[in-house]
Amino acid sequence: MTADLSTTPGSLVAQAPDAAAPGLGNAAGNLVAADVPSLVQSIDWLAIAPPTLTALAALVVLVADLFLPEHRKRLLGYGALTALAAALALLIPLRAGDRSTFCVTTGAQACSYTADHFTVVIQALVLGGAFLTVLLSLDDTRKLPAGEFWFLLLASAAGAALLPASRDLATLVVALEVASLPAFALVGIKRGDRRSSEAALKFFLSSVVATAVMLLGVSFVYASTGTLHLTEIAARLDDVPPVLDTLVKTGVALTLVGFAFKTAAAPFHFWVPDTYVGAPLPIAAYLSVVGKAVGFSGLILVTVIAFPSYADVWGPALAVLAALTMTVGNVAAVRQRADRARSAVRLLAWSSVAQAGYLLVPIAAAAYSSDEQIGSTVAYALMYAVVNLGAFAVAALVARTHPGNRLSDYRGLYATRPLAALALGFFLLCLAGLPPGIIGLFAKVTVFSAAVDAGLGWLAVVMVVNVVIALYYYLQWTAILFRAPDGAPETAGAATGTPASTPPLRFRAPAPLTTAIVLTAAAGILLSGVPQAVLRFASVSLF
Repeated sequence: MTADLSTTPGSLVAQAPDAAAPGLGNAAGNLVAADVPSLVQSIDWLAIAPPTLTALAALVVLVADLFLPEHRKRLLGYGALTALAAALALLIPLRAGDRSTFCVTTGAQACSYTADHFTVVIQALVLGGAFLTVLLSLDDTRKLPAGEFWFLLLASAAGAALLPASRDLATLVVALEVASLPAFALVGIKRGDRRSSEAALKFFLSSVVATAVMLLGVSFVYASTGTLHLTEIAARLDDVPPVLDTLVKTGVALTLVGFAFKTAAAPFHFWVPDTYVGAPLPIAAYLSVVGKAVGFSGLILVTVIAFPSYADVWGPALAVLAALTMTVGNVAAVRQRADRARSAVRLLAWSSVAQAGYLLVPIAAAAYSSDEQIGSTVAYALMYAVVNLGAFAVAALVARTHPGNRLSDYRGLYATRPLAALALGFFLLCLAGLPPGIIGLFAKVTVFSAAVDAGLGWLAVVMVVNVVIALYYYLQWTAILFRAPDGAPETAGAATGTPASTPPLRFRAPAPLTTAIVLTAAAGILLSGVPQAVLRFASVSLF
């Protein structure tokens, strides 16, 4: 006697043998099979093409590194650049945003991977940010293991591109760790550099703790709902038994803590300044944009899709986090005064923390109004990615002659490199939200409107106060660019062993670095001309 076994997620059903009851046995078996969820094995290869191509390129680069001679290692960087450009091109046929795969059908369809409009926009941000990071790195990896560097960067970008498409908690956590684990190694890839090793260790330990907390929260949510799919979690949380209410609320809170760390929200921001300063400059730029996009996209998915029933829990929490984060970031950035020759990268790190506070505002507002507020966060993230990567590109250019990369090293930059000074001034004004950086002003107004529309007037007031505080250090840095250099001794010169009175050496800027500055400046100017187009492009609805 034989039995037909149908294996499904979470169950194993045996169909009655035909010999036991002819006709009736078949009917009973069909009835059981109809009630059992089935796993659809077909894969939409086009939908998963962008992260898949990026992951495959990482493996190809790692293998090719074994066979290329030292003088040909530069080709690996151009290979990474080509792969990311191809992955960006593959987003074009996905712009309709109507593809899903890895689905389980149980009457209502639940999928683990969805290429909707939100996914496509975030993947464009992530892959575009990785593309610009490669441009910043092409001439800055001479003392680094090239094959490992490009492999780790592409692997992290693949995980970052997978995360916004994830629609179940297991895939979400895996994508988050695939994006994060290579980043730890990238931060500490400068062998023999104590500051780099310390930054990597601090980043790794704090991230591991945050991940453990988040996994504990995910396990609580799964124990309460019996599912990992975000849409199914949302449906089952509507009818959660009262006895499990405390468990669910704890799970929601712990899950948010994990993503709050990834977004560098206060008080989980302590790793940011030392990590950015200790990492290679292109990796600091990567973390400030792509790493932040990963954290915010994950936070949006779990709050708006999975936990709408508990908006009264995460809404106020995120509003408080937003106010605290922008305040801590701006106050700490003000302390980076030019007359003390503080690090420019450290100032950008604190600025990044403050910007994270602004990005949290529309997510908190979504708890009080509708998920359409999320479009404000996405639009702000797109603006921030362009101008922040541009600022890091100019910082990389200055670092060629001033390795200390202190604020005082930018004094009189307009006299030696006028175009770079103008570009950096434009980027800083965009971050401050002042003309001619119209895109920055538009993004801040959009976020402010989201808070007001949601009835969060107190948060809007806090945001206005912080925008005013931020004007101090953004305008101060901008003014330094156009001041005439004087002959006073500079701390930066003493720190780097270079005579302070020696003017910076003129050199031909590397073509990839120049290209990165030009691309970001052109994108910022274009977006400032048509800011409404950014909001239309970023307008997303997750339901």
